[in-house]
Amino acid sequence: MSPRPVLLVASSGGHLTQLCSLRPWWRDRERVWVTFRTPDAESVLDGERVRWAFHPTTRHAGNLVRNTWLAVRVLRERRPSAVVTTGAGVALPFFVLAWLLRIPTVYIEVYDRIDTPTLTARLCRPFTRLFLAQWEEQRAFMPTAITVGPLL
Repeated sequence: MSPRPVLLVASSGGHLTQLCSLRPWWRDRERVWVTFRTPDAESVLDGERVRWAFHPTTRHAGNLVRNTWLAVRVLRERRPSAVVTTGAGVALPFFVLAWLLRIPTVYIEVYDRIDTPTLTARLCRPFTRLFLAQWEEQRAFMPTAITVGPLL
């Protein structure tokens, strides 16, 4: 039986770039990505296992429902050992369902939000087992976070 993969979930662009910067951690692990099908994501994730999510996610109830069904399918099919994200909105249905299934979740607050939490961090907080901060200042709004330093 092959090891259970890590599920790496992020919006394309900067969120995806920050997860990609963790390559030394994930390169030797089984993994599956969930992100938006954009030219940059297709290029960066060429050769990786990817499930394409629906976008936009911000204030788009239809895509929230579609991504929730995607989360159901991916979590059932892949049975990941953990779900890791840097946001944004696409992460929420994966975190809620992972929490319900008792799959560990790791939220990494993004590099460029130092004074206030992102909306996704606030929404995912009840479903997050481990918060990671890139700046010590982020612990003002995430006091239980572990500061790991900048990913970029």
